[in-house]
Amino acid sequence: MALQAAFVVPHPPLIIPAVGRGKEELIRATIDSYDEVARQIAALEPQTIIVTSPHATAYRDSFHISPGTSAHGDMRRFDAPDTDLTCTYDTELANRISTLAAAEDFPAGTEGERDPSIDHGTYIPLYFVDKFYRDYEVVRIGLSGYGPLEHYHLGQIIAQAVEEIDRRAVLVASGDLSHKLTHDGPYGFAAEGPVFDGQITEAMAQGDFLRILGFDEGFCDKAAECGLRSFQIMAGALDGKSVDARLLSYEGPFGVGYAVASFIVTGDDDARRFGARYEDEQRARVQAARADEDAYVTLARASVEHFVREHTPLPRPDGLPDDMLTQRAGVFVSLHEHGRLRGCIGTIGPVTPCIADEIIRNGISACSEDPRFDPVRPDELDQLETSVDVLGEAEDIDSTDELDPQRYGVIVSNGGRRGLLLPMLDGVDTVEEQVEIACRKAGISPHEPGTTLQRFEVVRHE
Repeated sequence: MALQAAFVVPHPPLIIPAVGRGKEELIRATIDSYDEVARQIAALEPQTIIVTSPHATAYRDSFHISPGTSAHGDMRRFDAPDTDLTCTYDTELANRISTLAAAEDFPAGTEGERDPSIDHGTYIPLYFVDKFYRDYEVVRIGLSGYGPLEHYHLGQIIAQAVEEIDRRAVLVASGDLSHKLTHDGPYGFAAEGPVFDGQITEAMAQGDFLRILGFDEGFCDKAAECGLRSFQIMAGALDGKSVDARLLSYEGPFGVGYAVASFIVTGDDDARRFGARYEDEQRARVQAARADEDAYVTLARASVEHFVREHTPLPRPDGLPDDMLTQRAGVFVSLHEHGRLRGCIGTIGPVTPCIADEIIRNGISACSEDPRFDPVRPDELDQLETSVDVLGEAEDIDSTDELDPQRYGVIVSNGGRRGLLLPMLDGVDTVEEQVEIACRKAGISPHEPGTTLQRFEVVRHE
């Protein structure tokens, strides 16, 4: 059988009466909608409930599927130790998902579990389901640091596994929305918070999964959202399916957005293959941008593409502008894929004879040596966006009053430790944030004696 339905649900701990102690009544619409979802699940009588949770074991470079035959959890970390819940795992389905992923070298599997207990992002949905239905097993899956297409594709693998073993199943995408809706909330306010919640709930109501894939990463970071990647897995699990989409409720009285939505599968619809559509749109956008790139970006992109395909450095091409051949400077090459950083490596000062050679060298490093990322694959090249920052000479400054994150980059030094942060970065809006990140990169305490500051300007090519 194919997946029968999917549901979006939040996971506020205080929705559990033993935790909320009466405060849960302030989100009564969410409780009522949660009960409605549980009734719908009970009516479908699934053999398996697949839960994707931001609070299950998560890794930057892989998706974790909880192993074993069962799990137990409670809400003791939220001062409700007498609550508890046990679930039985569907090991056959979990293993089938892992097998399908391994067959295509997709990073998902059961290795590396850090905590076998049920996380609250899983506990809360199952708490509500158990009110109305108990004859089910569970597959629990965490999120990753990958982008929207990888999360979407995991959903496709899940749906394929469900169909191959003829399992009657539903998927529950656990996730809160923005955590920055109000000034008096626990996480404060950001203007992006209410905007994100408005856009994501509109997409849910319309069943517009393409929109769920297309959110800008910097915007989402400022909104401090929680569940988007969980929803993207859900969208992939419903790839090519027509759905009856309903937004059942939305609330945010505590400064965090809670949405409940249902997506009942009603048939097949090839027009709703949103992953392929998103990939095509992104590829077209990148190709259009490349039509306007300058010689600096063209050279960096050529360096990356040559190294990824040929595994050798690009020979310096003929016909480059004179300033790239006669001037020396530190250079950073940055790579982005679908709006997310994919690699960034550079030199504070020049280490090669000219800017052109600096670009070639650091393009190779950005695509193959950034420790935060796997090396770039050939199939990613047509979706990469490249930028080049040419650094001006660094100058000593006496205080942070002389910094401006939109104009100056910063270098923080102490002994042999040194950290650099470029200017004009998404999500870095204040001097304090800029210096703190540079210090963290260098392993320096912001107020450590002997710490010195320098600033520099850049010419950005993108």
